[in-house]
Amino acid sequence: MEKVYSIIKEIIDNDKIIYAVFTNVKKGVEKEFSTVKIKPMLIKNNKVIQVEYHYTDKVKHDNLEKEHAIEELDRLLKTYFKQAIIYTISADYQILISKKGVAKIIKKAPSRNSFDLSHNRKKNYIIEENIPCPFLFTLGVMDETGKVFKKSYDKFRQINRYLEFISDSLPYLKQNKTLQIVDFGSGKAYLTFAMYYYFVVIKKLNVNIIGLDLKTDVIELCKNLAVKLKYDGLNFVQGDIKNYEGLEKVDMVVSLHACDTATDAALAKSIEWDADVIFAVPCCQHELFKKIHNDVMAPLENHGLIKERISSLITDSVRVNALEVMGYNTQVLEFIDMEHTPKNILIRAYKTGNNNKKAIKEYKEFTEFWGIRPYLEEAIGEKFTNKLK
Repeated sequence: MEKVYSIIKEIIDNDKIIYAVFTNVKKGVEKEFSTVKIKPMLIKNNKVIQVEYHYTDKVKHDNLEKEHAIEELDRLLKTYFKQAIIYTISADYQILISKKGVAKIIKKAPSRNSFDLSHNRKKNYIIEENIPCPFLFTLGVMDETGKVFKKSYDKFRQINRYLEFISDSLPYLKQNKTLQIVDFGSGKAYLTFAMYYYFVVIKKLNVNIIGLDLKTDVIELCKNLAVKLKYDGLNFVQGDIKNYEGLEKVDMVVSLHACDTATDAALAKSIEWDADVIFAVPCCQHELFKKIHNDVMAPLENHGLIKERISSLITDSVRVNALEVMGYNTQVLEFIDMEHTPKNILIRAYKTGNNNKKAIKEYKEFTEFWGIRPYLEEAIGEKFTNKLK
């Protein structure tokens, strides 16, 4: 066992360890944890060895200085485990301890050649930290050097997650022309500016984005920011998407946090415009609260709070199903949101034009089961009702 101690001491003292795992508890030992994993860490500029104890129902971490880490790993192999695999920059070691406490050491060429000491590994964002981004500086998310303000980091993460969703949708957009995009309920437009920046600056595409919102003061603010940033293809208009005219074909429609049936109006308008991509984050689903009824499901309807939650889920399920009826492939995703609704549901739809008989059947049965005729059905109009015939 002296040889084992020498190996452990040498690889830890000389910063060679990449990763190790100790397994196979010795017979006769009172078992506390089943596995121990070891790796070097850099915490507050201090190098430590993190020892991770895996219990049945929890994981415990100890961050040890080198001297204490050597003692602990040596103790574990002498008294608790029968096997260890240690990866270092110079070699891989497999250590096997016999019933009599004799160590067999198998040394092989290194299979790993690098490691990350970072306690919080840096995430690769579409818009990177520490690189100046004009619109994020103008909106107060980062300073002129690209450093993200601590108070704005959640917003920074949200923006990048949103851009990941958009990035996934690129194959469904016709990129050989100027893309027409409508963003309804754009508000202060962090995400609208981010979308423009992504398409134009990062992807070098031609776009014309219209940000719609009901609030005049917000629209004026966003207009001024777009002019300041020289975002010529980004325009803001005060108005409701339900009544917005002047466009025959829109490639992409975004509707974030449109309250109640305003989301349905946005979805209906998207279908009218024959949009290839639709993003919707619903908010405040009240419409079906008074409409849903099924005697068998009465326990869900007898209490307001429960009924509110189930009606919200039914509303979004109907929306997704209706989009499928109209020839869209749909996804329901989790959306990071720091300001508006805790529901965090993003409906993403891609136009296929397929005649989805299964979706039509499901829609009929589902709405009949709950005794509802959703507003969305009325908003889409004959295009929808003809599908149901």
